[in-house]
Amino acid sequence: MSVANEPADPLAKGTLATAKQAWSDLFIWKQRVVVRNEYGEEHTEWQSPEPLKNPISLMAQLSAKDWLFFVVGFCAWSADAFDFHALSIQTTTLAKYYHRTNTDITTAITLTLLLRSVGAAIFGFAGDKWGRKWPMVVNMIILGLLQIATIYSKTFQQFLAVRSLFGLFMGGVYGNAIAMALENCPTNARGLMSGILQQGYSFGYVMAACASLGVGSGLHSWKKVFWGGAGVSIGVGLIRIAFPESKQFIEAKKAGKSAKAPGLFWQETKKMLKAEWRMCIYCIVLMTWFNYYSHTSQDSYTTFMTAQKELSGPASKRASILMKTGACVGGTIIGYISQWFGRRRSIICAALISACLIPAWILPETERGLSASGFMIQFFVQGAWGVIPIHLNELSPPAFRSSFPGITYQLGNMISSPSAQIVNAIAESHFLKSKSGKRVDAYGPVMGIATAIIALGIATTVAFGPEKKGREFGGPIVAAPVAKDIEEGRLSEEKGAAKAIEVEDVDTSEKKM
Repeated sequence: MSVANEPADPLAKGTLATAKQAWSDLFIWKQRVVVRNEYGEEHTEWQSPEPLKNPISLMAQLSAKDWLFFVVGFCAWSADAFDFHALSIQTTTLAKYYHRTNTDITTAITLTLLLRSVGAAIFGFAGDKWGRKWPMVVNMIILGLLQIATIYSKTFQQFLAVRSLFGLFMGGVYGNAIAMALENCPTNARGLMSGILQQGYSFGYVMAACASLGVGSGLHSWKKVFWGGAGVSIGVGLIRIAFPESKQFIEAKKAGKSAKAPGLFWQETKKMLKAEWRMCIYCIVLMTWFNYYSHTSQDSYTTFMTAQKELSGPASKRASILMKTGACVGGTIIGYISQWFGRRRSIICAALISACLIPAWILPETERGLSASGFMIQFFVQGAWGVIPIHLNELSPPAFRSSFPGITYQLGNMISSPSAQIVNAIAESHFLKSKSGKRVDAYGPVMGIATAIIALGIATTVAFGPEKKGREFGGPIVAAPVAKDIEEGRLSEEKGAAKAIEVEDVDTSEKKM
């Protein structure tokens, strides 16, 4: 942060006033932050962002224990993505296996995404109440067992039922994974580590695509991919057993032990929702846009290349691997840049650039052209996504940092759950001529138009939304039973016992520089 800080107007209250202030702040290089001293006194000031630091030096700030937590969170998120994309990449093969259309198979994707929000609520609250460790262990092992159950589903109805249960347990991974991975990160390394963490999703896709390419295109080849996914998920669950509970959760449990009573956690949740309903709605809307963004631009891309561009199965899978490699690179770089450029500005620029790249994304006819354009558009699609884990964590009420990101993310997933099914249904009802003169499904135009609308929606929503870059996560995160006190960090006493507070935005020592 800058040495000389100018006073700023206080944060606006109310939806319209906040949106107006957020829009004007977007064009001001300095950031409006709330500074609180050790006595709980607050004032608002403008602070310049820190210049970008060497990423190696940023990563070196994490201790060995911090890295272990980060790696386990990354692996859990990658395994989650592998299990999900094992199905989307094999849509055409599964359609042949069950004698169904591609649209019918994508019903399984819709059901999975619908029930993820329920799993997010169950395992997110479990993570906040009982810790990050055992909910994740149970979650990952059951995910692996459900992958095996999918393999032994004899009928299409059994297949849909198992994938619905799979969605329930899949929903619990994201919130606990990002809380465990990021809450130990130093403040100025969060942008970089957030970008790396989010690319666990793309890395899982790449692993699933590589596995699919390796097993061939036989009618039963998909089962081998699902066996691999089951092994990865169960393995991550067993590895998690070997690591200790989150330090933040242990400190929070000690700090709040004397104040807790049966049902207090749910009372806190209700009060948090009452006090922070605007933030909840905003994050759900944002995550709805983002989930449409990723699922519309990637879930049907392999089908697009085989059905409309008439590429072979191996060629389309190779192009998919390169596409998601671009996602891994873009998410890491733009997440890192967001530490200096700002969370919202990074998201908006990435979304608008991806919209401009749509013609180059859907018009090429060759494997090389589709690979290159897929790489570039996913660089920016997942580049915008790379900012999301830390952006959600910084917007989260402190006592709900495990449940809040997971629930808002999965509710967005639930609302956007029909995305792949909608794309397939519209594409299969509209046709165009391929380069060989055949009448083919119009996947390209449908995906292009939808992605353009979504990218503009994201840019508009984020432009009028809040940002809390630099918020401190250190210390206990569960405090007094009043959610407003928890969020605002007010220091209160009960029977002589000081309650825990969270210091937001900047460290006191930085303020004195």
